[in-house]
Amino acid sequence: MAQGAEQRFTIAVIPDTQNYLDYSHQREAGFPIDAKDIFIDQMEYIARNARSAGGDIVFATSVGDIWQHGSRSMDVEHVAKGLKAIPNPVFGNYLSPEPRTLTVEMPIARAGYEILASKLPFSVVPGNHDYDAVWSDSRWPATMKTGDPRSYGMLHYGGLDNFRAVFGSNSQFFKGKPWYVASFNGGADSAQVFEAGGYRFLHIGLEMAPEDDVIEWAQALLEKYPGIPTIISIHDHLNTEGERKPIAAVDFDAVHGEHNSPEELWQKLILRSDQIFMVLSGHQHGQSHATDKNAFGHDVHQILADYQDRGQLLPMIAPEAPKAALGDGWLRLMTFDFSTSNPTVSVQTYSTYFHTSSDRMTNYPTLYKQHEKPSESDGAFRTEENFTLNLADFNERFSKAKVGTK
Repeated sequence: MAQGAEQRFTIAVIPDTQNYLDYSHQREAGFPIDAKDIFIDQMEYIARNARSAGGDIVFATSVGDIWQHGSRSMDVEHVAKGLKAIPNPVFGNYLSPEPRTLTVEMPIARAGYEILASKLPFSVVPGNHDYDAVWSDSRWPATMKTGDPRSYGMLHYGGLDNFRAVFGSNSQFFKGKPWYVASFNGGADSAQVFEAGGYRFLHIGLEMAPEDDVIEWAQALLEKYPGIPTIISIHDHLNTEGERKPIAAVDFDAVHGEHNSPEELWQKLILRSDQIFMVLSGHQHGQSHATDKNAFGHDVHQILADYQDRGQLLPMIAPEAPKAALGDGWLRLMTFDFSTSNPTVSVQTYSTYFHTSSDRMTNYPTLYKQHEKPSESDGAFRTEENFTLNLADFNERFSKAKVGTK
């Protein structure tokens, strides 16, 4: 491989896949297509383009909400804390335990990531839909009052046994893998190390709204790998306006104060840790990115991508079918270029269903802008999906992390 090619590499970011894995979106449930095929196509695309297969993708990270449903009413830990659930007229059946999570949704997830298992290192973090249970907290009844940010009530989530059964530290995907270097809470939080572009990278995957013990674990991990450029993946970080604010009805911190909000995570960990240069997230429907200075005056690039609301694919395949948002196969490809003195990251949005990137799709704003960011111009909306980040301070900031440097 030419030196220039070695200095360019891609990280694949897999946004929320819950609608592909949803048991009700499969033929056996009467749906017109197997939505899982779109998810499998995404995994196969990443595997085909992995560096081990002759491509340039060196690492993949999922930002959570792998599957759709919980399988319990409430987990034992939250019952012990005295939480009570109440009916919620807005979310209805979504709050009911679903046994097909275990028999349909989780097996699809396992099959998809088996495609990646021998191809490249990867990370999976839990999103709110990946918890064992979801309920409407009794202290926050749904008021439906206009202007009330919690008018739908407050949802809370608990238990990660299902997640650990598929993606835990002892799972087939990670146990014994040399690049899987640490875990916490049984693998709900994890760390991976990979080499690319002449550098050694640390990736840390965090559970949603982590408590202080998770932050302490992550800080200790950074101290174990000092000076290594670090990427954080977490389900919820930015909203679609580029702010570190959670969705009002899914604010873990509001229900239980020991959880840390995105801004609290920023203040307690990211701001204070100079080696963290990028944060990736999903959860909030749409896209945004923000660059803020840390306490050392260096850039931290924060990127949101979540396409689960996109529903143009199904009408093309089955025009008579009821409307359903699936995601249309969109994922993020971030290409790092260290071949010049001014390193960059080119962020591209690519659909494995349409087999094209958003910037090459002439009707892209027509398909998605009205639903996601109607006030933006077509050009601005395209820029939300394809942009370049400047890593001007990277070489100096991480000079000691170069491969071969002691």
